[in-house]
Amino acid sequence: MRVADGVEIPDSELSLSFVRSAGPGGQNVNKVATAAQLRFDLERSTALASGVKARLRALSGRRLTTEGAILIVARSHRTQEGNRRDAQKRLIELIRRALVAPKPRKPSSPPRAARERRLEGKRRVRSTKRLRAKPAWDE
Repeated sequence: MRVADGVEIPDSELSLSFVRSAGPGGQNVNKVATAAQLRFDLERSTALASGVKARLRALSGRRLTTEGAILIVARSHRTQEGNRRDAQKRLIELIRRALVAPKPRKPSSPPRAARERRLEGKRRVRSTKRLRAKPAWDE
């Protein structure tokens, strides 16, 4: 399964099974297993780099099983083929999002005007508190 330029996941690392689905399908819904379960073993995969795997683990959320596999369940279509395509499309989109490395944050200092506003506010509070204080007994 081709994900992006230079990234391809072999079919041997994917496992597809079909189970009975709730939802639309009429009487067929009780007879035919149309919901697709696509399982991708992230821990044993050799197609992805370790950094991509770490980002994918973070993005997967509750789709990540305790064994370290990503489980995507598609049941929005009435046919096995439609659900299979939907599950594959969702896995590809998830992996593509993990392929993009986040930009490192550049630390910045607050602008001079912001510093001045902050200090002016502090001065205002200071003068207000000075007015509240009892006068000194300097004679």
